[in-house]
Amino acid sequence: MKNPVSFIRPVLLVVMLATMTSMLQGCIGVAITGVAAATGVVASDRRTTAQQGDDKLIELKVNNHMRTRFGDSARINATVYQGVVLLTGEALIEEIKAQAGEIASKVEKVKSVSNQLVVVQEISPFSVITNDTWITSKVMTTLATTKEIPSRTIVVTTDRSVVYLMGLVTQREGDLAAAATAQVSGVKRVEKFFQIISPAEANKLDSMTGVSKGTGTTPLGESAPIGEGATTSATTSAPASGSGAVEVMPIQ
Repeated sequence: MKNPVSFIRPVLLVVMLATMTSMLQGCIGVAITGVAAATGVVASDRRTTAQQGDDKLIELKVNNHMRTRFGDSARINATVYQGVVLLTGEALIEEIKAQAGEIASKVEKVKSVSNQLVVVQEISPFSVITNDTWITSKVMTTLATTKEIPSRTIVVTTDRSVVYLMGLVTQREGDLAAAATAQVSGVKRVEKFFQIISPAEANKLDSMTGVSKGTGTTPLGESAPIGEGATTSATTSAPASGSGAVEVMPIQ
């Protein structure tokens, strides 16, 4: 009778080779996906590739500083566009809000900081973050399907149902984007932190980076889901008391 070990060794070898092959294929697939995703971001933004890289690095640094410094005493998210840092989220005391702004301003290549942190008695539960994520996805879809809006060069951030818009846009593009955002269900307020450029500058950047504008026929905003009432129209100033209209803040 043959030694059982002589049968086991070949089987183990086959299993090991199959496992290694599967792992390698998975790694290659992830690498390709990552490259494709990164390329998509670069090709559809009015910022240069270098500026996008700088902004992403600033975001990572600021967010890391916030987590390390404040821990559970704050929920802070940094969004960066063209070196401008937008801080959104919550802090338990006013001192934390002030310190967060100061820390962000000292990060290399930061041009300015807009500190939109809200001081609260208790940090919001995860359900609030989930709802904000859902609103962001709806706003991005709306912008992408609304005519004349260069949606892929606009960064959308939502916190406590307040939507913040950042990007290099013309005055008209910014107004259209804010109006469309204000009509998305669940949005309480729209804050515009756009950097305004001329139509000539926009056309020049678009020709260089391949940015395209929405060409669909979708009207501004979104249709109300079944069972919900229609969303209110956006206004260009604070709504009258009790009007229920979404407030669109002036361009910053």
